[in-house]
Amino acid sequence: MKRHALLAGIAALMLAACNQKAETELTLSGLNPAKFETTVNDAATHLYTLKNEAGMEVCITNFGGRIVSIMVPDKDGNMQDVVLGFDSIADYINVPSDFGASIGRYANRINQGKFVLDGDTIQLPQNNFGHCLHGGPKGWQYQVYNANLIDNTTLELTRISPDGDENFPGNVTAKVLFKLTDDNAIDIKYSATTDKKTIINMTNHSYFNLSGDPSKAATDHILYVNADNYTPVDSTFMTTGEIVTVKDTPMDFTTPKAVGQDITNFDFVQLKNGNGYDHNWVLNTQGDLNQVAAKLTSPTSGITLEVYTNEPGIQVYSGNFLDGTVTGKKGITYNQRASVCLETQHYPDSPNKPQWPSVILKPGQTYNSECIFKFSVEK
Repeated sequence: MKRHALLAGIAALMLAACNQKAETELTLSGLNPAKFETTVNDAATHLYTLKNEAGMEVCITNFGGRIVSIMVPDKDGNMQDVVLGFDSIADYINVPSDFGASIGRYANRINQGKFVLDGDTIQLPQNNFGHCLHGGPKGWQYQVYNANLIDNTTLELTRISPDGDENFPGNVTAKVLFKLTDDNAIDIKYSATTDKKTIINMTNHSYFNLSGDPSKAATDHILYVNADNYTPVDSTFMTTGEIVTVKDTPMDFTTPKAVGQDITNFDFVQLKNGNGYDHNWVLNTQGDLNQVAAKLTSPTSGITLEVYTNEPGIQVYSGNFLDGTVTGKKGITYNQRASVCLETQHYPDSPNKPQWPSVILKPGQTYNSECIFKFSVEK
């Protein structure tokens, strides 16, 4: 009996050790899942890891529905982390950022945080040059989504946003479904329903540096945008309501070129207004998911990102406001233009621009948006 008890005790210790190891085992990107365990507004946060047969890894936290890391192979077969972010949930909570976030209710800007719906003027928070940006200072990027890890490649996040959330009308149930495919794509499907007429415009706000080394600027990345037109902005980054051609301007990426080729040409007023690129392009794809909306390539790593979407627009943001004050994963300082964001979306301030595609969601309708980030290598 003593021998059996001794063996049982040893087995229990070994099991406990294995469990402890499992809890502290690092992801391929070097993240410790234990550092993403906390509670925010009585909701538990975690880190979820998706892997495919090809060996690609995507780590996501349900705090803000954020993509924390994306590991993909470079031209030499070495795995590289190609997005900016933090090593712990504490930094995501304490350092204001949009790194990797699932943005809602309304991605991008609404003029003066104000819009009219059925004759009622709705005033939202004004958190960016007098405008409402990314749903306000308590937008969904700072809320905890309910998470359901469906399998090794699929994570479903749900956000129940109450009527009056940042003063947006309607009780909204929104879902973000991340699917990692075997051809190294992250297929993100957004959906939402409401019990009262409201507006919605969701996106993912990943900051890409495809070299795998965000200590260096991403201005050498080669960018293609399938768009003949864009929406200009004023000095407060607000769309003017115009749609103008990119032809013969620094905004023309219909022929691929380096992000940094024209980025400091502040004689062109739009680059001065945006402090670089921070604009919405009017896609030629017309909602066709089979057409490439944008393509970004690092000449250093050979890693290529193709973006597909059913959305009418894409915001290209060249990390202009990164200023070296934020330290991210692995202690790397994020300096200006360390990344490129490619945010699929309806156009900024669409609630105040009735001539543009509508962002209104009514009871009985379902909002659907899709964005595919597909990775490959150019050797």
